[in-house]
Amino acid sequence: MESQNETGKAEKEAKRAWYVIHTYSGYENKVKTDLESKVHSAGMENKIFNVVVPTEDVVEETNGHRKVVKRKIFPGYVLVDMIVNPRSWYVVRNTTGVTGFVGSDNKEPIPLTDAEAQRILGSMGETEKKPVLDVEVGDSVRITSGCFENFTARVSAIDSEKGRLTVLAEMFGGVETPVELGFDEVEKI
Repeated sequence: MESQNETGKAEKEAKRAWYVIHTYSGYENKVKTDLESKVHSAGMENKIFNVVVPTEDVVEETNGHRKVVKRKIFPGYVLVDMIVNPRSWYVVRNTTGVTGFVGSDNKEPIPLTDAEAQRILGSMGETEKKPVLDVEVGDSVRITSGCFENFTARVSAIDSEKGRLTVLAEMFGGVETPVELGFDEVEKI
């Protein structure tokens, strides 16, 4: 009975993170395709979320012609966004072309830090750049787009995670009306 509780507790504590898997060189795209197929067929979409071969655009010149090509940033490595449990570990580890997780000795793999993952994915343009706005509740802002453009409003709530805020815009003879906007739709006064 204890082992079931411990397993359930470990499952609840398991955190979604990016892991690096080592592949045979040149097999990165095949591993990505095969792993995505295995995830779907094994019904692991709730544990293995994304598989990425880190690439960057590079301009190559041949015979006086320039063209943009995708070059692997880390040949022989693939990133996997997943929650590690025995089943998800098994699915990834037993995909053809995978030689193992980076940072593990057949035990639990070590995830990338959030900063490392953001740096790698950011260099590929995979992360969303969230707009930043330096305002606090009560500050005055000017609405810069939409049907309330050029209205002055007072900030009443901020949701930094979503990059949105609620403002009270004065209209209709001084009546304050709540309006939800993105950070990129206002500027601090």
